[in-house]
Amino acid sequence: MKKIILKKSDIHKGNLILINQTYPLKNEFSNTLEPFSSKYSNILLNKEANKWLQAILKAIQSNEKIVPVSGYRSLFEQTEIYISSIEESGLDFTKQYVAYPNTSEHQTGLAIDLGLNQENIDFIRPSFPYQGICQEFRLKMSQYGFIERYKHDKENITNISAEEWHFRYVGYPHSEIMNQNNFCLEEYIDYLKQFDISNPLKFENYEIYYVAMEVEEESFSILDNEEITGNNVDGFIVTKKL
Repeated sequence: MKKIILKKSDIHKGNLILINQTYPLKNEFSNTLEPFSSKYSNILLNKEANKWLQAILKAIQSNEKIVPVSGYRSLFEQTEIYISSIEESGLDFTKQYVAYPNTSEHQTGLAIDLGLNQENIDFIRPSFPYQGICQEFRLKMSQYGFIERYKHDKENITNISAEEWHFRYVGYPHSEIMNQNNFCLEEYIDYLKQFDISNPLKFENYEIYYVAMEVEEESFSILDNEEITGNNVDGFIVTKKL
């Protein structure tokens, strides 16, 4: 067991941070990035997320039938995309499909837009149908830590139109729990608040619990088999592998 010092600012870091209009980005993530591949060296992604994304693509033998379209974006890039979309497609369209700067998951490096490899790929809305190799990806992704972030039946919660191409890394087992319960990330973050260290959520060989952060700084004990992430809302989520 080791003691760590948790600061309130640390709730804005980690794989389970919720980024949306209510809870904007509070941290910079450029130091956690790597290129998707040597061929797509301009598309960056969180190192851990990229590791598991490559594992999915290998497992389904994608062979570049699926290609990356957009990964990490800086604040400057997100702002440019937002403004360009307004100029080209109007404000209503932009509000539906392009996140306002600092409310975009792409700025974390944990999100990737994927597209079916074809001659013309729409940068804002790439084709990723619910069939064929794309559906094979969806059926595998929760085993590797990914979720489809913006679904049709969750639009009233996420306030984002369905994006069949946008995938978010949250890590395993969270991805599988969300998949089995049809949770979007907003719902999952709220769901975990009922579990504390004395009453953890038990799933397979994992225990998961929530820790509220009500002070500016606090000493916290953590085991070697535990991982901790902020939720970007009000606290931390601890995942213990038994």
